[in-house]
Amino acid sequence: MFLNTLSGRFLLLTMVFVMLAEVLIFVPSVARFREDYILSRLERAQIASLSLLAAGDMIDQAVERELLANAEVFNVVLRRDEIRQLVLSSPIPGPIEQTFDLRQAPAWELIRDAFAVLFDPRDRVIRVIGDPVKQAGLLIEATMATAPLRQAMIDYGLRILGLSAVISALTAALLFFAVRRVLVTPIRRVVDSMRTYADAPEDARRVIEPQSDVVELREAEVALQMMQKQLTQSLRQKERLAQLGAAVAKVSHDLRNILTTAQLFADRIEESADPMVKRAVPKLVGSISRAVGLCETTLAFGKAEEPPPSVSRFGLAALAQEVAETERLAAGDSAVEIVTDVANDVVVRADRDQLNRVLTNLVRNARQAIDMTGQPGTVEIAIGETADGWWVSVGDTGPGLPARARAHLFEPFQGGARKGGTGLGLAIAAELVRGHGGRLELVRSDAEGTVFRLVVPRAAPAGTAARAS
Repeated sequence: MFLNTLSGRFLLLTMVFVMLAEVLIFVPSVARFREDYILSRLERAQIASLSLLAAGDMIDQAVERELLANAEVFNVVLRRDEIRQLVLSSPIPGPIEQTFDLRQAPAWELIRDAFAVLFDPRDRVIRVIGDPVKQAGLLIEATMATAPLRQAMIDYGLRILGLSAVISALTAALLFFAVRRVLVTPIRRVVDSMRTYADAPEDARRVIEPQSDVVELREAEVALQMMQKQLTQSLRQKERLAQLGAAVAKVSHDLRNILTTAQLFADRIEESADPMVKRAVPKLVGSISRAVGLCETTLAFGKAEEPPPSVSRFGLAALAQEVAETERLAAGDSAVEIVTDVANDVVVRADRDQLNRVLTNLVRNARQAIDMTGQPGTVEIAIGETADGWWVSVGDTGPGLPARARAHLFEPFQGGARKGGTGLGLAIAAELVRGHGGRLELVRSDAEGTVFRLVVPRAAPAGTAARAS
């Protein structure tokens, strides 16, 4: 279980890499040890040879054997003045199997010869050649057994490996505690913060506060903090929307009853003989009918049952004129002029009430945007027809949409274009157009004005309830 943690795996990897480094050091070290071992034997053999030459016949065979045993060689040959002289000699237990010249041996050759000795358990007799110490001759050569050399190399290698194990364990332990303090503890703190935040994401007090001194970890904490703040804000907004939806559903229920009563009185007013009343009553009745329908739609939406459009055939020109006239009445003394550029023969197949709501939202937003500037302006409604469907554009000469509104276009409570606006108008309009299988898009928005276009395809969307015009 410990090895599955970050600390455990880092500890194991540290030990492995330190041991690997020690092994890479061990290889040339063993080769160097073999070379030093042989050179030391040659140096002893040279000292013994010079002692024998200096004493002459005064040294007997017993002393000579002692000198060879001390040098750990069988015989010694010293070349001086181009004369090769056998200085010390004793019986050799076997034939000489190999000769090694250490005078100019390359590193790779020393490594190869060292491991050849390690992996060969036989006790062989070898000849070694080297340079005499202090220039006491041209060269010195001796014969020796490989068993003592191999044993000395094994002892040296075990000491090196044991020391490497101790160093790797100590290094791994130090790195282990350093990593736990520098990395693991901050990571664990981030994980604990995420768990705490997950228990109550709507509580802003549980958002993580960046504390790490490590640049990468601090960047991760900052990114996590931003994400948690955005999530908390979204959750709060959705909670407010849910509460608002419940309140709107209650208000719509009671408002529908009030509007139904007003509709009955409007029907009676229609019987009036006053010409002005006769002209105004149809619009009043239509407005009340749409208000009642809107309340019923709001109640259905509160039950997550969005009603499909009720399709019929009607003239777009009449609808555009109706929306323009209604907005002119609502504008009162406003300096905004609402004009229409329509053809009387354009007949569309859609839900008339829903398209009325779409155009009303678009025209009203355009008019209010111009009113905010305090300057006169124009709102123009244009319609057209293509082989694939029908389109309606609403353009204005206002100041254009702000950057925030363009970034959150068609998002409720996000894309408000004016101070105090909720952005619901565009969101509702886009949803109603999508219900027809069409689209609502922003054509342009700059200092010269804004143009929206809605497109309704000829094919009726799935689930629509078609009825005869």
